[in-house]
Amino acid sequence: MSVVDEIKARIDIVDLVSESVKLRRSGKSYSGFCPFHANSRTPAFVVFPESGTWRCFGQCNEGGDVFGYVMKKEGWDFPTALKSLADRTGIEIQPLTQEARQEGEEYERLRALLEEAVTFYRHQLFQTPAGQAALDYLHKREIKDAIIESFGLGYAPLAWEAALSHFKSKGYSPEELLQAGMATERDSGGIYDRFRNRIMFPIRDGLGHMVGFGARILDPNDVPKFLNSPQTALFDKGRLLYGLDQARKAIRAQDQVVIVEGYLDVIALHQGGFANTVSPMGTALTEDQLRMLKRYTRRIVLALDADAAGEKATLRGLEIARTAMDRGDEMAFDARGLLRHEARLQADLRVTTLPPGMDPDEVVNRDPAEWGKILEVARPVVVHVMETLAAGSDLDDPKAKGEIAAKVLQLIEDVPDPVERDAYRQRLARLLKVDERSLSGPAPVSARPKRQGRTPARRVEKAGPAPAVNPSRMLEAYCLGLLTRHPDALYQLDRALQQAGLSRMIPQDFENTDYQVVFRLIQQALEQDEMEPQPYLISQAPETLQSLVQDLLAQPSQEEPLYDRLIEDLVRSVMRLRLNHVYDSLNQLRFLQEDLQEQGDLRAVPYQNLILQHAQIRDRLDRALRQPVYHA
Repeated sequence: MSVVDEIKARIDIVDLVSESVKLRRSGKSYSGFCPFHANSRTPAFVVFPESGTWRCFGQCNEGGDVFGYVMKKEGWDFPTALKSLADRTGIEIQPLTQEARQEGEEYERLRALLEEAVTFYRHQLFQTPAGQAALDYLHKREIKDAIIESFGLGYAPLAWEAALSHFKSKGYSPEELLQAGMATERDSGGIYDRFRNRIMFPIRDGLGHMVGFGARILDPNDVPKFLNSPQTALFDKGRLLYGLDQARKAIRAQDQVVIVEGYLDVIALHQGGFANTVSPMGTALTEDQLRMLKRYTRRIVLALDADAAGEKATLRGLEIARTAMDRGDEMAFDARGLLRHEARLQADLRVTTLPPGMDPDEVVNRDPAEWGKILEVARPVVVHVMETLAAGSDLDDPKAKGEIAAKVLQLIEDVPDPVERDAYRQRLARLLKVDERSLSGPAPVSARPKRQGRTPARRVEKAGPAPAVNPSRMLEAYCLGLLTRHPDALYQLDRALQQAGLSRMIPQDFENTDYQVVFRLIQQALEQDEMEPQPYLISQAPETLQSLVQDLLAQPSQEEPLYDRLIEDLVRSVMRLRLNHVYDSLNQLRFLQEDLQEQGDLRAVPYQNLILQHAQIRDRLDRALRQPVYHA
């Protein structure tokens, strides 16, 4: 992941914009008055948390990501905005060296190897006699073939060098197999397959990139029961959540995420219609994982089995205040860790418990409605603690009451909001049947958790730019690639656009801030006369964008059309790009209008003017696309 992508992943755009704009939730987005022009009638400024972008549908008619917002708000250039946001997130920016660029290329090759491994293990599962036992096991767990295909499950054969021999024949070196976590070194020398006779679970990051595998035993005598890829340049279990790539849309749509312990639990719940489910990598949660989830929702439910949520586990979670919930070999209940994360992330963390002796997949397979009811009764962390402790105690015993009060009051003191603290004290008083005034004093100083120092900035490993994730982004990359390889084509493009009655191309035609910066550099390269445009572009691009510029300059895998055809293709691509943006704007404006009308808000009327304006632009672009392209 590049520095730019890492910053975007860590910053919640709603939080950033809310520092200077009062936002109101409208379905999946947030709206408010644009901070960049005078307007007090129509809240035409919209923030989209899922994509991490913003757009003004009014006078500005601009949009972008967190970088674009900060650059426009502060009047900064891209390097200044990059430094500011890197400081804000604690990310250290390292110069992009030749070694870092080569490292990025190596990462892409490792991802390609892992993608081929998914195909290899899938073939072993469905097409070999040895894989039948694994397939039978999955069917016994009521996992259907469609969901097996969707999650890319496979089987690692019972052999020491099956995968090793296969990928060597594909041109991969033993060193690459080690780096990808597919092989293990022998003490006596040489390497062998890391995964043998196991069901294979491909693990992807939130963007869908392959990073590693989880593997479950078939033979009950094998150990360990679950085996993950080792820590590699791509696989960092503390910063991954299984199933997030498939759960993102459902999490946003339901405004809730549910965290369970097992891979098969995630798959069974997705199959049962609960696609807002993810799982950590066989360990307890980390703040990085919760921060990723907060990009999609603030409502987080931790689904624990009876043992992990019981009295003993609760008491262990109250013993010491840990800096992160990342110790131990299984998902555990750490009350203080959860509360600190909840406060820092301004999230709503809740806990729910499963029927004794049952896993989530057993519950949902028995009755999907039962799983829904379990989620409905999820409780805040403090409430879960007080009710769990009370359930295992004699509440007629004054000493038992005192012990519960001492433990829970320590936890209540960790809650930053004074209203919440009072509400919890009232609830505890009712539970223990004591006068609330006896609980109003602060917890003993010695019992309070120590304040933790600021976590030092962590160096971020560099990787190549993330691939396009939607059609508009792909079209933006295509247009910018043509202009980067043929800067002079911008003159022809602008003339053709003006002849069609359209405005010249501007940086705001790109929603991606990186692309806006590169496009401005192309304009500057054409305006100066000290060197050729492409060398100028390479010399002036910020270090963090050097990899992107090199990728854009590289010749595409398919031969580009001749120059005249290239210009025509470029003109029509820009028109289609603008048309995509207009359709997106029209859809959002209509949604905002309907949202206000349902609430009886008279401010919905001004949206009609904006809708008409965008409809006129749409019609003009439609006509231009139907006409032949003229260029000199």
